[in-house]
Amino acid sequence: MTALPSTTSSPCSAPTKSRHPHVPSSALSGSSLRCGLAALGEEVEAAVVVLGDGPTLDPRAIDRVVAAWRESAAERVAATYGGVRLHPLLLARSVWSTVPDKGLRDLPAQLVPCDDLEPPGDVDFADDLTR
Repeated sequence: MTALPSTTSSPCSAPTKSRHPHVPSSALSGSSLRCGLAALGEEVEAAVVVLGDGPTLDPRAIDRVVAAWRESAAERVAATYGGVRLHPLLLARSVWSTVPDKGLRDLPAQLVPCDDLEPPGDVDFADDLTR
């Protein structure tokens, strides 16, 4: 997760680490995200969420999502690849407390086409990197 303080022109900041208490796996997605968001400082206006198992995420997708948020002030902004909503996803602070346990996939978002970029991928095992 990358935090976007209101006083910076660059979305790049050091990742924030937080420790998550044990929760049932069915609630892990949203609960983990809320835990991470809660660890961010008050100066942070939005956070960009990416998955750690998406090794081909193009940084330009993050730039586009951040730019779309800055222009529109939408609460959620997500990249699409070939019409499919994937990561990165930007969350404005105003919606951090509304992250459901099952995650954000079903919630509406402003969509930003990234069709010219490679999708972030999904690696579950080391062997997936060579495929």
